[in-house]
Amino acid sequence: MIRTVESAPHVSAPVLAAYSYCEAVTGQQARNFAYGIRLLPTGKRRAMSALYAFSRRVDDIGDGDLPGETKLARLEDTRALLARIREDEVHEDDTDPVAVALTHAARAFPVPLGGLDELIDGVQMDVRGESYETWDDLKVYCRCVAGAIGRLSLGVFGTEPGARGAERAAEYADTLGLALQLTNILRDVREDAAGGRTYLPADDLAKFGCSAGFHGPTPPDGSDFAGLVHFEVRRARALFAEGYRLLPMLDRRSGACVAAMAGIYRRLLDRIERDPEAVLRGRVSLPGHEKAYVAVRGLSGLDTRHVTRHVSRRSVRRRA
Repeated sequence: MIRTVESAPHVSAPVLAAYSYCEAVTGQQARNFAYGIRLLPTGKRRAMSALYAFSRRVDDIGDGDLPGETKLARLEDTRALLARIREDEVHEDDTDPVAVALTHAARAFPVPLGGLDELIDGVQMDVRGESYETWDDLKVYCRCVAGAIGRLSLGVFGTEPGARGAERAAEYADTLGLALQLTNILRDVREDAAGGRTYLPADDLAKFGCSAGFHGPTPPDGSDFAGLVHFEVRRARALFAEGYRLLPMLDRRSGACVAAMAGIYRRLLDRIERDPEAVLRGRVSLPGHEKAYVAVRGLSGLDTRHVTRHVSRRSVRRRA
């Protein structure tokens, strides 16, 4: 079982300022993520903002315009900073607010900081221009850049005492991260192609006649682009179904946070499924009122109750 260690009630002014900076970064740059974490109590919300701000820094290095060698060097500098955080060597008066906030969060919660090393590994794959032949190959990348974030988040959320199957909570958090990342990959397929990146497995692209890539608002000539998208959507839905088994293991507000973030991406997946070529014409997104609805639904516990009933029915069938 993963237990949450609650934050101390008193937080010093320098640490509060560091958390405020991280929350501002999160609010400005991660609107989907922010909808979920605003449902958390203060200590957990701050810790999640610190995790996001550090992760955003790593991603920004990978997505920037610097030469590849410079990016790799900066990623290693960031890994060295992470080692200082892990060793509790960052003090409150440090000039890096993200490091200050993340150090405090790692003291307050059992966050597996090695997950951020995995994120750095994944961004290094991007910088080196790696491509993926099979889904098993792509899963390695997705586990680094998204599954690891799920496991880090679980360190903040914790699991409820006595939750059934809690020994598999990290596995489900990892799987939910894969579902989110595959949805991201589908949504950003044209944007990534413009940046010289291809994430979808080469085997899948060949199967549906899409090996030529995606460089315009229409699919490659002679391809079954809709077939490719629907194939990947089914894969993502299976990942969501497995990952959602995490929800009944969390307390109400942590479950609401996860349900809100995952729910937004599931609705994105629905839109992509209905109109596959939309991802070639522009960025598919949800309006704010729909995100708010998903957040309220998560807070109501509807998704958690649905998953609990589904798991209970499966258990009954196995015993029958």
